[in-house]
Amino acid sequence: MRTKFLYAAFAAMLVSAGTFAQSIHFSQFYNSPMLVNPANTALLPEHDYRIGTNYRNQWASVPVPYNTFSLYTDMQALKSEEKYNCFGVGFALFTDKAGDGMLSLTRGDLNLAYHLQMGTNSILSLGAAAGFVQRSLNFDKLTYDFQWDGETFSPSNPNGEKTGILKTNYANVSAGINYSYFTDLIFVKIGGGVANVNQPKESLLGTGTNTVGMRPTANVDVTFLASKNLIINPALYYAQQKDAFELIYGSLFRFNIEPGAENPTQLIFGGYHRLGDAVVGVLGIKWNSFQVMANYDHTMSKLAPYNNGKGAMEFSIIYQGLYPSSANSKNLLGCPRF
Repeated sequence: MRTKFLYAAFAAMLVSAGTFAQSIHFSQFYNSPMLVNPANTALLPEHDYRIGTNYRNQWASVPVPYNTFSLYTDMQALKSEEKYNCFGVGFALFTDKAGDGMLSLTRGDLNLAYHLQMGTNSILSLGAAAGFVQRSLNFDKLTYDFQWDGETFSPSNPNGEKTGILKTNYANVSAGINYSYFTDLIFVKIGGGVANVNQPKESLLGTGTNTVGMRPTANVDVTFLASKNLIINPALYYAQQKDAFELIYGSLFRFNIEPGAENPTQLIFGGYHRLGDAVVGVLGIKWNSFQVMANYDHTMSKLAPYNNGKGAMEFSIIYQGLYPSSANSKNLLGCPRF
């Protein structure tokens, strides 16, 4: 049993060190829009502002679980009266923690975007984000094999390594573009971006030349009315960082419980596949201006025998609203009201 858990810990640490998956990410990428692409900032055809939060608990069955949390808001500003043209302003806070205080990340982003309506059926969006990142490692939480005296293990024994909490800070820059096409029955978004444009240096020891690699991303999101009761929303997200990548694809299905209502209650379910890693099942509900969703990731990678397939649990809550001045106005885009 002890060998099994040691191997699981080692495998998890290898994955966290060598793959994109342990950059901040969510299986519900579609519910973390500014993390996917800063051009998504306030791209809200039917609303003026949005407030959301995400929580992810990953690998809870192995000794180095990850807990990731985000809180964000974005809003439209200086909106044109004739067209959809407007600025988007957003703020996001992310935290990520692995193990018992061992490796932590805190990140705050300011996002800006501009949305330009091109004709009657399309929008071009350009966005950028500037962030401040702090990573820290608590060396007092680490233990070493030479703290074993041959009979007992004592973490209070001297380890000959650094002590206390080490920190490193750096600025981070991202940029993106998005094209949206819409009719009365469909809304399509195609976007691409680059995170870590400035490739900042990251070193807890204050030495070395380790840089955070640029992370190009691409995403496609399609929402269409299949019937008066059913909305289908397939999506795909791809990201690559140095030699690692993530590709996740699948679809949501939304059932209108009150078809024909101005803002119908919807039941949501769906499934996704993260290539080479996990299958993801999703459930949720949208009621008035609130949406609550949960997903479970079932591990299918080489780690599965050591975490019993228990990949991650994830939750999101989103509230979308209108400014009082536009609460009674018509949808300028004429896109489908989902």
